Amino acid sequence: MIDSIGAVSDRSPQNALIVGAGQGIGLAFVRHLLQSNPVDRLYATYRNPQSELRSIDDARLHCLPMDLTDETQIAAVVKDIQTETPALHLVINCVGLLHDGTMQPEKSLRQLNTDQLLHYFQVNSIGAVLLAKQIQPLLKHRDRAILATISAKVGSIGDNQLGGWYGYRASKAALNMFMRSTAIEYKRTCPRAIVVTLHPGTTDTQLSKPFQRNVPPEKLFTVDRTVQQLLAVLDRLQESDSGEFFSWDGSRLPW
Repeated sequence: MIDSIGAVSDRSPQNALIVGAGQGIGLAFVRHLLQSNPVDRLYATYRNPQSELRSIDDARLHCLPMDLTDETQIAAVVKDIQTETPALHLVINCVGLLHDGTMQPEKSLRQLNTDQLLHYFQVNSIGAVLLAKQIQPLLKHRDRAILATISAKVGSIGDNQLGGWYGYRASKAALNMFMRSTAIEYKRTCPRAIVVTLHPGTTDTQLSKPFQRNVPPEKLFTVDRTVQQLLAVLDRLQESDSGEFFSWDGSRLPW
């Protein structure tokens, strides 16, 4: 179990998987876990073969190509991991889409179109629950385990006071529901697994870059700070927290 300053207790995860580790928060998780925690094996997935991830020289790191929108690729990665270990103790899904080229979050109903909405859901929602489906056998063990997915506060229906960003908000709300249902099923099939969604705060990554103008400096986090804060949240989790939605400071967010 990882504590708030990156130290590790006797219950620390030894085998971890970071999904979407090619850049941003996912890459920072990989660097932090390798530098500060005695993981025996760290699996990390990427889409871009030119990613910095593949230049990290550490025998514990196993880099695997995977597109989270393709269930056959998810299944292949799980099969590869199963050839080396029967158990994972920490799985963090960092994949998320807010903008992509000409694709930008919608400001009004006039900007909605089916293709963009489907793309948001495919990346932000459907891929995550297919990962939960495929990774389940690796979480069926007697040790404490965590399946954490990066969500976003704007996916909270109760917190929505501004509107807009239809596809992103809705796909993150769907993600939260998918993980809530996963947590309920996992209580029967993987009783030691804790399933949570996490709001990382506004982090200085490519995802947030176009939207940082009005963010106060103290609310714009480096990727290293975000990772340390989220690991601290994960360290404090109890089994009764499974199915909940947490902010970077450990507070619970409304659905």
